[in-house]
Amino acid sequence: MTSRQLIQRPGRYHGSHARAVAVSSAFGTFGELLQGALPDDGPDFLVTLPIARWVTATFEYESARDGVEVFPATKTKARRVAKAVLARYSTGGGSLRLNGSLPEGKGLASSSADLVATARAVASAVGVELPPHAIEDLLRQIEPTDGVMYPGVVAFEHRNVALLDRLGVLPPMTIVGIDEGGTVDTVAFNRIPKNFSVAERDEYARLLDEVRMAVRAGDAAAIGRVATRSAHLNQRLCRKRTLNAMTALSAEVGGVGVVTGHSGSTIGLMLLHDVPDFRSRLAEAINRCRQLAHCEQVFCYQTLGFELKGSGTSDDLQ
Repeated sequence: MTSRQLIQRPGRYHGSHARAVAVSSAFGTFGELLQGALPDDGPDFLVTLPIARWVTATFEYESARDGVEVFPATKTKARRVAKAVLARYSTGGGSLRLNGSLPEGKGLASSSADLVATARAVASAVGVELPPHAIEDLLRQIEPTDGVMYPGVVAFEHRNVALLDRLGVLPPMTIVGIDEGGTVDTVAFNRIPKNFSVAERDEYARLLDEVRMAVRAGDAAAIGRVATRSAHLNQRLCRKRTLNAMTALSAEVGGVGVVTGHSGSTIGLMLLHDVPDFRSRLAEAINRCRQLAHCEQVFCYQTLGFELKGSGTSDDLQ
């Protein structure tokens, strides 16, 4: 979502004293429902799991200003995106401020959300609306990126920064998650050779077909099975020490399965909202996760719903 306020506009935006403020946001994801690579040396890909947590970008544009100042100053990749948008669509500079509830380096797509929100805010401030494919073009020059520029669940070539397929929306679920500690540099992780075997690539292709059909059918049990299998396949690349215990716990409390940050430190179980005794199951999951993590800090995330046109199939995702 993007909002824009014109402060002063004497003529066109390319005038010497044009100023505007725009605010935009991008959602995060709880790890990935699936992440792997396709057969015959096909691309690496992931399947997103949108959650109701966001990054917000506020851009104050001034056509007579040079450069871009960003807060926090550590968000250097966001500055690069802001400058790239200005170089392509306008002139001038401004100040960018990023806020949000997505921790960094945990597998929640915080960096991708930073960049998407920034691109949207800067473009809006200079009077341009960026479709998702245009955002892909901008981000492709910076880093591997999750598909958070698209609403709903998508299969996405994160290393190529390109859409693979639009799958639809998830049924309402709560993800009860823990953080196993530490951070993962996504760029460095994606540079590591994965060396997927032929058999692994074939299985990832089959799992992608399964999750595609499951999301479109609203089949939460099948979605959970794919996510759980993907989490276990990823153990050799980014190990989760609590994976077996979380898989067992999900079954005990009636969850549909587990999901992990394939290049992060998060792991969680997925619990459907329409199961009998949802609240008591949720409380049990939280308490058991606290015991498993040996800490009081357990995180609950809601899957993010979207209002789609028409039938709600992938063709309706604009």
